[in-house]
Amino acid sequence: MALNVPGLIAVIVFYTLTLATGLWAAWKAKKNEQKNRQTEIAIVGGRNLNVFVGLFTTTATWVGGAYINGTAEIVYLPSRGLAWVHAPLGFAITFIIGGLFFVKPMRSKKYVTMMDPLQEKFGQTMGSILFIPPLLGDVFWFASILASLNATVRVILDVNGYLSIIISACTVILYTLLGGLYSVAYTDVIQLIFIVFSLWICVPFALLNSASENIAYTAVRDLYQGPWLGEIQPSHIARWLDDLAYLGIGGVAWQIYFQRILAASSSRQAILTSYASGFLSAVMGVPSILIGAVAASTDWNQTSYGLPTPNERGESNMILPLVLQYLCPTFVSVAGLGAIAAAVMSSADSSLLSSSSMFAYNIYKKLLRKKASDREVICVMRLTMVLLGTAGMGLAFLSSSIYDLWFLSGELVYALLFPQLCCALFISSTNTYGSAAGFIVGLVLRLLGGEQSLKIPPLLHYPGCTLIDGVYVQLFPFKTFTMLVSLTTIVIVSYLAQVMFMKKVLPVHWDISKVFRKEILHHSQHELQEQEALQQN
Repeated sequence: MALNVPGLIAVIVFYTLTLATGLWAAWKAKKNEQKNRQTEIAIVGGRNLNVFVGLFTTTATWVGGAYINGTAEIVYLPSRGLAWVHAPLGFAITFIIGGLFFVKPMRSKKYVTMMDPLQEKFGQTMGSILFIPPLLGDVFWFASILASLNATVRVILDVNGYLSIIISACTVILYTLLGGLYSVAYTDVIQLIFIVFSLWICVPFALLNSASENIAYTAVRDLYQGPWLGEIQPSHIARWLDDLAYLGIGGVAWQIYFQRILAASSSRQAILTSYASGFLSAVMGVPSILIGAVAASTDWNQTSYGLPTPNERGESNMILPLVLQYLCPTFVSVAGLGAIAAAVMSSADSSLLSSSSMFAYNIYKKLLRKKASDREVICVMRLTMVLLGTAGMGLAFLSSSIYDLWFLSGELVYALLFPQLCCALFISSTNTYGSAAGFIVGLVLRLLGGEQSLKIPPLLHYPGCTLIDGVYVQLFPFKTFTMLVSLTTIVIVSYLAQVMFMKKVLPVHWDISKVFRKEILHHSQHELQEQEALQQN
């Protein structure tokens, strides 16, 4: 197979257009710096994103390379099928929950990042520790979506995908570094348009290819890869619900969501944007579902790909680019490559901006250098982008395990960060000691639960833990269980700490986080004054 020259030209044109849009948005942000603070311009776009841009950037961030490729792969896999596709429904749930419960309390105090309420409630040090799970999640996510582009370029253009990883990472870092949220938001508009039109152009050609059976027929009949609708066995229902809760509820506790919510010009606009983005994100999964169904309905022996099938070759993770390459005309596969490249960049820039924003604003400015100027914070933010982007680019070359690492770090965000955020916003009685206890308990429970994809055996066997193909699999909803235990621990330990310090069961000098010290001293002075008044009388 020779180098696909038209495809290469199309990719170059797309990258040039994206970079030009990002640089224009950076210039627009520079103009607004005279009227607004530099930090808020870079992180939340001056809080003036309109509905159109807000909707596109929020949707494009979720509809990334992993979402597009992963959805098609799960539909195609004989052991999974459509029944196990959680992402479209899960993302819709994320935006509904966010719009209903989290938008107003986050915007009412004009927070800049998701870490602000955590540091405000639990202190700067504890808030900084809570930064670790989303940091790992963003870096692994950046790497996993770059790796998905690597696989696509290797299949469609027949070139070494490593070069595409480097070029994509450098392009994303450059325009994100220069323009902050403005560049990310406006390039997301271009990228989402590419995704919508490019993927939908591919679908009819794949459906009508002579090597593929009618997907309505193969949905319930076993022909080539098994019925692509899939099924949920009764013993797996709890695990299915656990995965859905992880994506739906855990998806709220990410800076990439709040960055866009806080950038909207009003709370009403932010809520409407959240709901509309949930609907649009779910709809964007339809092309990938259809492509996965086509792949499961294809007699690959009738294509130039031949036998064995992609599943038998261990290439299920590349099923979307394989369908584009072998079941679609060249110009259509090139369009599909543009869609995947757009999806990759729309999520990659958001992950970079997310972690660099929290580090520069919440760690550097609030903990390390409280007197840092806006210009200094921006410089730190840009340096962090380069470092995190470089780390993610390096990890992308280890694509076989990066997606699993991202999934595990995402579970840590669900189990550890979501309960903390709920307590910081909605349960006023919680404190630093409860936060620390909840973090430790949640982390230990999650690690003891093991991880099948990373071949980490479970040390804690929950009810229903089953040996499948020589590997123990947790069928119990242990991710949600861990999250609930972490939440409960925060509340109970916070209450116990308050009672024991205020009742003086524990000495005041043990209050190392200084949560109750002022209140205890004030209460002691008040008691002393009352005793003196009684003695005088």
